[in-house]
Amino acid sequence: MSDTVGVTILSNIMVKMRDGTHLATDVYLPEADKTKPASVLLERTPYDKLGTNHSDFSSRDHQPLSKPEIAKKFAERGYVFILQDCRGRYRSEGVFQKYLCEAQDGADTIDWIIQQPWCNGKVGTLGLSYGAHVQAALASLNPHGLRAMFLDSGGFSSAYHSGIRQGGAYELKQLTWAMKHALLSPESDADPARRSALEKADIRDWLSVERWRKGHSPISAAPEYEDFILEQWKNETFTDFWKQSGIYARGAYDTFADVPMVHMSSWYDPYALTAIENFTELSARKVGPIKLIMGPWTHGKRSVTFAGDVDFGEASTFDAQFGDYVALRAKWFDYHLNALGSEPLPHSVYFFQMGGGSGCRLPSGRLDHGGRWQIAESWPLAETTIHSFYIQPDASLAEASPLQSHQFTYISDPYDPVPTIGGPIASGAPVMEAGGFDQRERPDVFKSSPPFRALSDRPDILIFETDALTGDLNVTGQVVADLFVSSNAVDTDFTIKVVDVYPPSDSYPEGYALNIAHGILRMRFRDSFEQPEPMESGTVYQISIPSFPMSNVFCAGHRLRIEVASSNFPHFDVNPNTDWRVEGLTPCLAHNSVHVGKRHPSTIYIPVIPATR
Repeated sequence: MSDTVGVTILSNIMVKMRDGTHLATDVYLPEADKTKPASVLLERTPYDKLGTNHSDFSSRDHQPLSKPEIAKKFAERGYVFILQDCRGRYRSEGVFQKYLCEAQDGADTIDWIIQQPWCNGKVGTLGLSYGAHVQAALASLNPHGLRAMFLDSGGFSSAYHSGIRQGGAYELKQLTWAMKHALLSPESDADPARRSALEKADIRDWLSVERWRKGHSPISAAPEYEDFILEQWKNETFTDFWKQSGIYARGAYDTFADVPMVHMSSWYDPYALTAIENFTELSARKVGPIKLIMGPWTHGKRSVTFAGDVDFGEASTFDAQFGDYVALRAKWFDYHLNALGSEPLPHSVYFFQMGGGSGCRLPSGRLDHGGRWQIAESWPLAETTIHSFYIQPDASLAEASPLQSHQFTYISDPYDPVPTIGGPIASGAPVMEAGGFDQRERPDVFKSSPPFRALSDRPDILIFETDALTGDLNVTGQVVADLFVSSNAVDTDFTIKVVDVYPPSDSYPEGYALNIAHGILRMRFRDSFEQPEPMESGTVYQISIPSFPMSNVFCAGHRLRIEVASSNFPHFDVNPNTDWRVEGLTPCLAHNSVHVGKRHPSTIYIPVIPATR
């Protein structure tokens, strides 16, 4: 036990789970009235309950607050605040299994909390990233006592469809995450040989079209981390593995806890789709209330004005719109747990509409893309209309259906994949960076090579774009590419990227091609994620590829571009273009085509809201 001003801390209480494992738990008790039970806030983390989250700073003070410092702020406000190390992490017992024990452990922890004399029976949860995943996991079991939630940048709706896999492809951020945290694990602290082996391994030497295997990976010295990576990788189809409560809230929406909750994410966050799906599906089923906040940031970076190489202005931060992050969450719990004050989020949806800036290069070196906050009461917005843009034989996008047929063909080489330049990525270091960037290769972009071309100049990317827009086009929602495609391979990928193309300017004489959103489909999953089927050479297939969600104003004079390729690496693993059912085949070239015309009307569906909104 220790004391600070107004707060008593009970450290490392070992809370027993249903299987007998004990989890290290710190309890921060308010001193104001020790005899009176209080509402409880719970944060569970695999990142050390005594540690500091990289995002917990404000616009005014970029020095992050530690988890104990934040806990004390809430305790001083009258809450009992609980920090707990997840199973197998830091001071907790057991073996860490990423995501898969969190539902039961979270529910068991809440069961323990509501039995304590300092708890009034009301528990709220909060946390970022993994701290949001654990909230959705436990809420899937609807534990008694859970009364409010604030999920920031996480909480899998379906990890198979977004977060671990997308369109059947595997998100390689899972590898970079595992590499980092295997090194930070308690086992590595206790084993110098293991630590040395992990420190010597450079993941950049291991990322290619070739897959890792047991005992042959940069994390083979940490077998528990290697095991879960290989398990995720080998479960390519949508099996029961992906329907577990820790990673599949979609399967529990009907029984999911019906409590007030906030789902918060951002356009360059890998959990943007998760947050929106959780909001829309739960809003339709629950009393709530349920709120959605979507900023322009990268993963958790709510208090800076930029994402990658683009800036959105001083008004773009969480702080500018909602005030201090701790204070806003405190007001949320004050109202929904303790009936104090007023509803701090009176509208259902708050989203940042990117675009509309000067387009100049700022003193920071970033593009001034600009934008503004908007409010709504539903998602998609009620005033959304879908505009159809057909791919024309000259590679333009136009609203008139083409009469002439054409076939656009390129060669996809698994040994020379299209490099990832920004996007919704987390834990990507040292091989990829999140955010918005000019889509041009650079020396610091993984797998880029001289002469460092614009991606639009690569022969393995198809470029389809509108004429220069005569007015602003406000695109809010998910773009869908409905394409007619063929290949000489039995399997290959098709990717899309939505790009805001700036015209040449004094700041950017060659223009600026800003990535807004992406999508991917592994062709063997074109009809079913449960039953993959090979392609037949030369057969034309109609496929649909949705993009990640977005809100961006494509300003007058700009062009809206759709890039089509067959790789986005290392965001996703590279398809070897071979028969996945046969081991040991050598990766090969794929001749891939997009067909357009009256018989094959490849169409881009654009969700548009009024430009004057």
